[in-house]
Amino acid sequence: MAHSINYSDSVSVCNTLLSAAKLLHANTSRKGCTHHIPSSGTVWVSGDLHDNPFNLSKIIKVADLVTSSNHLVLQEIIHPSGETGRPDLSFRMLVRVASLVISFPEQVHPILANHELSQATNRAITKGGSELVGKFLSGVEHVFGKNTSKVIEAINTFIFAMPLAVQSESGLMCCHSLPDDDDMELFDTNILHRELTEKDTMNRSGSACMLVWGRRQSDKQINALAQTWGVKLFCLGHAWVPEGIEMASEKVLLLNSDHANGVVMPVDLSAIKNAGTTMQSAIKLSSIAMDINEC
Repeated sequence: MAHSINYSDSVSVCNTLLSAAKLLHANTSRKGCTHHIPSSGTVWVSGDLHDNPFNLSKIIKVADLVTSSNHLVLQEIIHPSGETGRPDLSFRMLVRVASLVISFPEQVHPILANHELSQATNRAITKGGSELVGKFLSGVEHVFGKNTSKVIEAINTFIFAMPLAVQSESGLMCCHSLPDDDDMELFDTNILHRELTEKDTMNRSGSACMLVWGRRQSDKQINALAQTWGVKLFCLGHAWVPEGIEMASEKVLLLNSDHANGVVMPVDLSAIKNAGTTMQSAIKLSSIAMDINEC
């Protein structure tokens, strides 16, 4: 179980984020910016979470991380969906996930997504009429005041420690998205095998940005990337999926975990199947009962 955190204590928050960042870099399965998980056991894959702590609690419950052969992939953790009129305090979701990494350092894999990358590089995102990066910063300042800069630095360190992908030798790859087909001439397919550079992350011409922001892929491109990276099935987020899961192609599943129809998907790492077969195992988060003490 993740250790207890005081979300308003800057020292506790910073220590948690920085400790988790070190553990992500030290993960024994890490090669470059990819975590290579075993071809046995089960990986539980979330879609975009967007500051939905209740659904995160459900995902943690079913992932049963006490079982050492279970792994958990989480993505797009910050920036709540919809305009609430309240401060954005989604840094708490980052801290909660960091705490989970500390408790299960070889099993929990928060992957880099476009919202986290934009937050860490201070590039605006407008959604639903709101600018989300500034709102996040205002939320951190609302809680931490004069200690805001230290907390932001720790948040950014944790974000930049996140792997860009999680992959199994059996053929599964979890990443937030794939580059646009039009970007493939500039995209460095070797990026998964090395650590990220500033050039990769600081503007939309960087390969990390291309990967987490891409929305327009072709079957030919997907097949080429699958062959290059040894992938049978891509599990992605970064798309609005009203039913929580959608087959974009035979090799691509899209997932959401942030709304009422959100899902989490268990994948048997010993037998990676096509998208249509795999999606039948998806679990609606609304079907998972929670005791109030588990939240």
